[in-house]
Formats: sequence, C-alpha cells, structure tokens
Amino acid sequence: MTTYQRMVLASRPKGAVTPDNFRLEAAEVPAIKDGEVLVRNHYLSLDPYMRMRMEDVKSYAAPQAIGEVMIGGTVGEIVESKNPKFAVGDKVNGMLGWTEMAVSDGVLLRKVDTTHVPLSAYLGAVGMPGMTAWYGLNQIIQPKQGETIVVSAASGAVGSIVGQLAKKHGCRAVGIAGGPEKCAYVVNELGFDACIDYKAGNLEADLKAATPDGIDGIFENVGGEIFDACLARMNPFGRIALCGLISGYDGESMALNNVRQFLTMRLSMRGFIVSEHMEFWPQGLQELGKLVATGQLKFRESVADGLQSAPEAFIGLLKGKNFGKQLVKLI
Repeated sequence: MTTYQRMVLASRPKGAVTPDNFRLEAAEVPAIKDGEVLVRNHYLSLDPYMRMRMEDVKSYAAPQAIGEVMIGGTVGEIVESKNPKFAVGDKVNGMLGWTEMAVSDGVLLRKVDTTHVPLSAYLGAVGMPGMTAWYGLNQIIQPKQGETIVVSAASGAVGSIVGQLAKKHGCRAVGIAGGPEKCAYVVNELGFDACIDYKAGNLEADLKAATPDGIDGIFENVGGEIFDACLARMNPFGRIALCGLISGYDGESMALNNVRQFLTMRLSMRGFIVSEHMEFWPQGLQELGKLVATGQLKFRESVADGLQSAPEAFIGLLKGKNFGKQLVKLI
C-alpha cells in the first residue's frame, strides 16, 4: 500500500454543514522516523463537537484549520514501528483524524485490549463518549439513590451510557429521544424507566408524566426547548451537567424561558470538556471496560462504510439520524 485517503476541511460552513465543506484527498504513505509509528486506522469516530471546531470562533480549542485533516478519534493497528513502546500488530486508540493512515510519536496513543471488548467500543462506551457520560454523571450530577435523572439524546453514544449508569446508582432514569423506535430501544434494551419522544409534540405533558417526583439531575446534550422543558420540572438544588447543545450548532436559537428556575430552585449547572479531566480517565475507563466486557453495559453503533461516506454520516449525526454511536469503518 503506497497511498491512502484522507478527508480535509475545504471550507467553513455557512449555517448547516454540507458535503462541499469537505475534500477527499489521496496521499503517499509517509516514511517514519525514530520514535514514530505508522497506524492503519480501522474505525473513525464522528462526534457533535466537530461541528463547533469547524467554526472560526473562540472556543475551548483552536478551530479546525482549512486544508488540514479533520480532527477525530480513531482506533487502528500499528503497521510499522520505530518506537520501543509499540509493536507491529498493537491495537491503539488515538486522535489521528479523518484519515486511513497516520504517523504518531506515540505520546497520545493508547494501547487497547480487544480480548473482551470490541475494538470499535474504544470509540464509544469505553472511549471518549463513555468517559463523558461517566464524568458528567458522577462528578457533576453526583446522583443519589432514588433521584430522577433526565438525559437528552438518550439513544446516542453518550446519553445511552448516562442512563444505564444512573440505574446502577439506584436512580429513576428518564430519556428523551426522537421517534418511537429510539424510545423503545432506550426503555426495552437499555433499561431506562421511561423515554419521551420529543417529536410526538407533547413534550411538556409527557415529561411531567414521566417525572412525577420532579427532576433532580439533567444530563444535557441538546439544549433549546428540550432543555427549557426540563428546567421547569427541576427540584430544589438540582444539578445539571451541560455536555452539548446540538440543537443550536447550525445557528438555531438557544433562548431559554425558564432561566428563573436557577434562582427559585437554587440549581447548579456546569459545562465540561471531558478531555480536560484526564486524571479521571483510568478509573472511568476501567469501570466502563469491565461493564462492557461482562455484558452489563449495552451500546449500539451506526457504521458508515469507507472514508468517502464520512461527510454524509456526519451531517446525519447532526440531524439525529444515527442510532447509537456513529462510526466510519475504514478497513
């Protein structure tokens, strides 16, 4: 194999992302230097945070550069090594981007064991999404037995883990998802106590019925009217883990009408970026890996085939078309 494909950011979106914002390129497989490894990526992770990185705005990280390989988490295999810490054949997890192959100095690569956990799961339940769920729930919401925890985007890569972990804390887990199929999966497969179909048009009434004792914790992935409806149901001293605001990433209004709940219910809310809390990753990944390996934590994947399919799959992700963790299979 002398060439490989990579996907670069061709232009910044004006409103909704379009396929024209990306460009597929062919490149020659590079030679590696001492201390480096060459990785053949097997799977690419697609995640909502990528949308914000495409904008040239001040944020928690530098904008994605035009003409450079799109940022993204990957899992793959070492195919050449001049680094004593890695051997050919090692399976690794890293941030190598939308590319079939990449060179790494090994600093941000992590070896993974696929004996009991599938390789792809290290981009989902036992990777960044799983850690996002674990950190937001345990460190920010800090659930107590008997409390009601509401999770938006409940069938997604993060939300699905949040609800299952909340149940293990003895909580009532209520999901919000789009469509009867996703809601049935959240309840019947993942074990949530209830799931509200926000597309059914009865959000406030359905939320009230599903949270008769109010809401003690919100794990927020969506924002907008869904978040607003949840705020109206909050109990005193409720906690909110603000993980994402996907409903507003393409420029829609994020206005809230129930802001006064923060005062009257003495609520606390914290936004977080899980990569800034690496000290928790060893503990969290160990717990998540054990739960997945023993079948106690379920997950679902939507898999697009080939790097050329990544832009459409990403656009679908932003519109909620994926079911579970969105991946691109590269090999």
